[in-house]
Amino acid sequence: MKKQRIVVGLSGGVDSAVTAHLLKQQGHEVVGIFMKNWEDDDDSEFCSSNIDFIDAASVADVLGIEIEHVNFAADYKDRVFAEFLREYQAGRTPNPDVLCNAEIKFKAFLDHAMRLGAEKIATGHYARVRFDEATQKHELLKGLDGSKDQSYFLHRLNQQQLSKTLFPVGELQKTEVRRIADEIGLPNAKKKDSTGICFIGERPFREFLNRYISKAPGPVKDERGRTIGEHQGLSFYTLGQRQGLGIGGIKAKGAQRGAGDHAPWFVARKDIEHNTLWVVQGHEHPWLLSNLLEADDASWVAGAAPATGDYAAKSRYRQVDSACELDRGTDQAFRLAFGAPQWAVTPGQSAVVYDGDVCLGGGVIV
Repeated sequence: MKKQRIVVGLSGGVDSAVTAHLLKQQGHEVVGIFMKNWEDDDDSEFCSSNIDFIDAASVADVLGIEIEHVNFAADYKDRVFAEFLREYQAGRTPNPDVLCNAEIKFKAFLDHAMRLGAEKIATGHYARVRFDEATQKHELLKGLDGSKDQSYFLHRLNQQQLSKTLFPVGELQKTEVRRIADEIGLPNAKKKDSTGICFIGERPFREFLNRYISKAPGPVKDERGRTIGEHQGLSFYTLGQRQGLGIGGIKAKGAQRGAGDHAPWFVARKDIEHNTLWVVQGHEHPWLLSNLLEADDASWVAGAAPATGDYAAKSRYRQVDSACELDRGTDQAFRLAFGAPQWAVTPGQSAVVYDGDVCLGGGVIV
């Protein structure tokens, strides 16, 4: 690759730090940008971008590159957080990281980098980009470290975005990234990976959502229609949820053969019309399993839906790929029929379709 001006999104984490190092090592002109995406209570113990910025600035200092602090909080609130709240209020469980990548990191950030004269941007995501000479299209591939692959969160990226993007650590194992960071003396070499939604951090989720969504308590019912508790509002629960139901000590004899009196309870259905939360006992309860899903608001990496046929897909990030048949319907909507039942398929989450290591795109489960 010819030497280029590349703007790297420096988050303060080790992956983006090593990304910047690798590109500088290749002789590119590297500039770092720290994205501030959230301002509400940003000085709290749960969410402090100030600490992350100090880490990012320390990395830039060690690498000998410039760093700019850019505030995208207004864009984030309009394009990501507003949609996040709308989905929760409708009783669905959105994936804001998917929207953040499509709207902020690879749109607002990309536009800003281009204004700085960048030829490419780079981030610390575990994914890869490949140009297919036969189709003249850019492909999004899984990262080589299967346990860290983040292509699921990037499936809404389009051809224009991928043509300007590099994912250097996608070619590496996480252990190798840590080793490189340690070897070159990066101050964040041993920094813990961030988890959870960027603006929520490690805080109790229900407590956070309480600020923006009013409580609407209602009955919790088991599969036999018996009221066994009260929920705080359907927005605060997601399908497959086990913790925080407040019914741990309740027995329901005969609820499911073989489940046992003390089998854990799981959220299985949310009845918005009657404000009722339905729960079942046992991880493999039939209400938690489904072989079909429908999705809309589809986004395809190649710009058009793939042909109807056999693929693999994930209906949640931490799942292994599962064989399925895609019936595309239209470019905007599709149906997946799985050979093996999928657990807790959740409206609002993303269904992402793969052909081997190639991420084809996906849509929002309805």
